[in-house]
Formats: sequence, C-alpha cells, structure tokens
Amino acid sequence: MDEERAGLAAYGIKDAGSAIPDDCRWPVLRDLQGEELTRRYSAILDKLSSLAGIIGTIFLKAQNEIQDPAKLRRLVGLIDGETWLGLYEGLLERNAQEVKSGAGQYFTPRALIDALVTVIDPEPRETVHDPACGTGGFLLAAWEFMRKKPLARNAEVYAAMRSRFSGVDIVPEVVRLCAMNLYLHDIAGRESPVEARDALLGDVRRDPDEPALRQKAKLPDRPRRRRDRH
Repeated sequence: MDEERAGLAAYGIKDAGSAIPDDCRWPVLRDLQGEELTRRYSAILDKLSSLAGIIGTIFLKAQNEIQDPAKLRRLVGLIDGETWLGLYEGLLERNAQEVKSGAGQYFTPRALIDALVTVIDPEPRETVHDPACGTGGFLLAAWEFMRKKPLARNAEVYAAMRSRFSGVDIVPEVVRLCAMNLYLHDIAGRESPVEARDALLGDVRRDPDEPALRQKAKLPDRPRRRRDRH
C-alpha cells in the first residue's frame, strides 16, 4: 500500500514520499522465504513500532502473530497480488461492523458523510478537526472535497492543507486505522494528524502553545459518548 500511496504524490509536496525506512519497505520481504522471512518480518515490525511520527502511530505495539514461515510466505504473496487503496475503506467498514466497543462507535455511511461535507462546504484555507474521528471517513471526504476547489490548484495552498487537518478518538486501535487511512490517501505526512485521547476531557488543540483552532469544519460524526463507568 505504501508503494501505491507514493504514486499519488502530487503538487510538489515535500514529504509526499514514503515515510517508511528503506530497510522496512515491502520489497525487502517480497522475495524472502522460510525462517529468514519470519525473522526479518518480526524485526521490521519491532523497528516500525518504535518510530516517532505517523509510522509509529500506525505500527504501535505491532507484533508478528504468524510463526509458520509457509503461512507467512503465502500471506505475503496474497497481499502482493492486490491493489489495496481501493479495498481499504471496505475493510474498515467490515472491521467497524464486527468489532464493537462501549465508546459509541459505528461506521458512518459514505453517502451521509458526503452530504454533511457538502453542506459544511469547507474551503482549502480552513481548518478541519474531527473530535471523534473514528477511521477518518469525514477527514478523507473533506480532503477530497477541498482539493477540488479552484484555490487548491495553487501548489502552496494545496501543500498547506494537510497541516490544517486533525482529529482525536478515544480508542487507540481506531486511531491506528485512521492514521493509516490518512497516510495512504496522502492527507498525512510524516507526523500523525490524529491522536488517541478523549475529546470531552480537554481542548481540541493539539499544541497547548497554539491559539485555539477556529474551524468552520468541525466534523462530529458520532453520537455523544457517555463517560465510561468503572
């Protein structure tokens, strides 16, 4: 998927290339076999999970759960034969339907997301923040909507758009999926625009030294969540 993402780079964005280190990219695994494949795969996960920025967010606590080299080799082959950018949103929807939690999560239908973004009508120079971002459906829809605006044809405006996107979610595993979603669609650079925390417990600001975000496009796509009871 990282290779597919690199093919989407446009408008001269400085860090639009891969954020994954050269020795951890997919071609490293593609031709390995046996114990060497298992060893190298485990080492790559260990390295990626320790990195800062968006890659560390995506691979947080990642571990190799496939100890059989033959099964891992087959999995690598199956993954290599797919085009993943078109499938990823479907996988996210399926995951959201199968994995439920007490945080009030659900997968918002794309048609509803698109309708709300159209009504909000965000502009390329405006800030977009989702205080319950889930897997990033609203952020992605807002990005696609804004990049079609005439002003987004300006290379500087387009490059600056990514710095105006942010989100939070209370579930760390969901934040990982969201970070991957935004990274694959080139909305995120080397730093993660989303973080795991409860939006109801504090200010939406990601940096306490920054002025409060003044966003026209604040996108709350989920019902109000009740506080966990212990």
